[in-house]
Amino acid sequence: MLKPDPFLLALIGTVLLASFVPAHGAAVPIFHGLTIAVIAVMFFMQGARLSRAAVVAGLAHWRLHLAILGCTFVLFPLLGLGLHALLPHLLTPTLWLGVLFVCVLPSTVQSSIAFTSIARGNIPAAVCSATASNLLGILITPILTGLVLAGSMQGHAGVSAGAVLDVALQLLLPFAAGQLLQPWIGGWALRNHRLLSVTDRGSVLVVVYTAFSEAVVQGLWHKVPVSQLGLVLLVDAMLLTVVLLATRYGARAAGFGRDDEIAIVFCGSKKSLASGVPMANVLFSSAMVGQIVLPLMIFHQLQLFVCAVLARRYARLAVAEEAVTR
Repeated sequence: MLKPDPFLLALIGTVLLASFVPAHGAAVPIFHGLTIAVIAVMFFMQGARLSRAAVVAGLAHWRLHLAILGCTFVLFPLLGLGLHALLPHLLTPTLWLGVLFVCVLPSTVQSSIAFTSIARGNIPAAVCSATASNLLGILITPILTGLVLAGSMQGHAGVSAGAVLDVALQLLLPFAAGQLLQPWIGGWALRNHRLLSVTDRGSVLVVVYTAFSEAVVQGLWHKVPVSQLGLVLLVDAMLLTVVLLATRYGARAAGFGRDDEIAIVFCGSKKSLASGVPMANVLFSSAMVGQIVLPLMIFHQLQLFVCAVLARRYARLAVAEEAVTR
């Protein structure tokens, strides 16, 4: 039986708190300043934890990494644009913007590696690909966001050059600082990964609370009826289903082995909530962030549930194969 994800429960609690007790008045600038600070710390620690040796060691498997990055930054955006072109009036413009934003985000790190491990796949490849996806995403996601919105959301807010510069200052600069100091603090960061995981998630909760507080004050729940949330779930499910099928059968058609197939499936189908929420906070106006991250929050839980089931299925098949070969 699958247990509820504690982080999901915390996210739901944060959204409820922001819905009933939103930050307002003098608290707003305080929370905005706190948001900028926790995002900078989170990306600084991501840079400090990134092992250069692991990245260099995994670069030799370039076909696999190229396949995963292609799914993350090419297949997903094309699918999002295709769905928007086919069903432009299914969601509100801002929710469609949120769905398209999901499509241009990097992969997750922790869950991609965890599911690859459970499924008995190529763990070193998953580590390298998920890490590379997050690193490249700091640069690629803002650019893709601008391109996707320019091509599909005419008449609606896009991403300015100033927003891209803000990403560089608020995300890339702390990340680079962490990388520079990695030889001295990297060991400490790895030894305390559980503590830092808690602080990372706490940072995301602060950003979510700030974003939803602003959205609630702007009338979020009057603009987004329950029916729209159900439709967002449907669109997210369609995206995830197509990508899971494409990664699985595409990996087999390309001649990858079972271990590599697993890494491609679980790294290529994920989207990072931990990176996405801070990026949305930087790239979009505060009045829009609450609605924009809704599709991402729904996709996050959906991918965890589906991939947990899929990982266990892969593991059972591996056990059965081992039993036959003995």
